[in-house]
Amino acid sequence: MKIFLVGGALRDRLLGRPVSDHDWLVVGATPEEMVARGYLPVGRDFPVFLHPETREEYALARTERKSAPGYRGFTVHAAPDVTLEQDLARRDLTVNAIALPAELVSADGRFDPAPETLADPFHGQRDLRDKVLRHVTDAFREDPVRILRVARFAARFDDFDVAPETMALMRGMVAAGEVDALVAERVWQELSRGLMETRPSRMFDVLRECGALAVLLPEIDANDPLPMQVVDTAARLKASLAVRFACLTGGFGSGKGSVASLQALCERWRVPVEIRELAEMVAREHSHIDESGALDAAGLVRLLERCDAFRKPARFAEALLACECAARSRPGTGIEADAPWPQRQRLLAVLATASAVATDVVARAAQQAGATGPKIGEAIHRARVEAVASSLGQA
Repeated sequence: MKIFLVGGALRDRLLGRPVSDHDWLVVGATPEEMVARGYLPVGRDFPVFLHPETREEYALARTERKSAPGYRGFTVHAAPDVTLEQDLARRDLTVNAIALPAELVSADGRFDPAPETLADPFHGQRDLRDKVLRHVTDAFREDPVRILRVARFAARFDDFDVAPETMALMRGMVAAGEVDALVAERVWQELSRGLMETRPSRMFDVLRECGALAVLLPEIDANDPLPMQVVDTAARLKASLAVRFACLTGGFGSGKGSVASLQALCERWRVPVEIRELAEMVAREHSHIDESGALDAAGLVRLLERCDAFRKPARFAEALLACECAARSRPGTGIEADAPWPQRQRLLAVLATASAVATDVVARAAQQAGATGPKIGEAIHRARVEAVASSLGQA
């Protein structure tokens, strides 16, 4: 039984990046041996175990054989006779197919990946130096999720190029219909992770180049380049996933048609509700937010009400950030990089003023005057408009 550190930890250390997770590979062991040593079995599709103390994952060496379309269509063979090189051969990219013997990793997780200590049968170190994302073997074509992974890695390592032969392989997979077999959960998982990378637009560039974007996200594929710039601006501003997704889909335009396109996309890939709701708000209201400088007090309060800003001020702030990213990405806007966005400042100040209205007092007064139901809401609306008008000198 031999244990190796594999994958992202080695790749990131060789690139001088922080190491967050350790993935371990076990060669020459059976599941029974792992359980006897105190490891907890957790793998559903192949043998994976949690270390009894560190709780890190240890996977038995395995090979995979394509048996059906899609990313689940594999027959897995995990046995003591599977070698280290056979396991590394089934991995997606050469930069992820490097291994280091576990005895060279200290108890606190530190290690020095000196070239002579590494098992690197597919020249991953060379591709790291040359900044190339290259598939390990032709078995890459058997798992369509790998197309999304390559695109995501391109967004993370934005100075890396996809090897021409890998891009050709990905195009062939798209043409063969492999991408059509992807399930919603895996697509959203990879897209959401890619959106949170350093330069998300690179993910969509790669997907467009291989043809997968037209299959998975035709709404994005048909769009102009501006949303890609907006998403990259959101990444530079360290925006949340919800804001980045709203920036991506904000280029659909305004109105019912854009919201319908967005809803269809979200339904297809099962986008989480809170992320979908923010994107829908931005798609519906971004032009009104952009032009809010021309609104009077009544128009401003109506905008806040449509955005449910009084009940969900944090979500409204995220909508403002998405609109700000779009404004900063448009050429000729005149917004300095470190200058505040006027609409954000004004709308947040208006929200603070309107929120300070004692709505319970207003509601009681309206009830005492005989108002019921919607009439009470109208009284609260008028009180907020009066407060905002006073603060803006419009009274």
